[in-house]
Amino acid sequence: MSSSKTKTGAPAAKCPSCRKPVDPAFRPFCSKRCADADLGRWFSGAYAIPGEPVPREALPPEEDED
Repeated sequence: MSSSKTKTGAPAAKCPSCRKPVDPAFRPFCSKRCADADLGRWFSGAYAIPGEPVPREALPPEEDED
């Protein structure tokens, strides 16, 4: 059975997307694919930081598109 600890005895890091071992080139992910999938979730709004809604008058004015 293989060990899931590093040389220092700390638990081995796992990719937050698929739980495979982390590749130092893509840390904290295991691959470019998992890193890109995570970035896509941020861009799509799947990840959000909860907070109070901003009042409309506090938003910057919208620019007219000609």
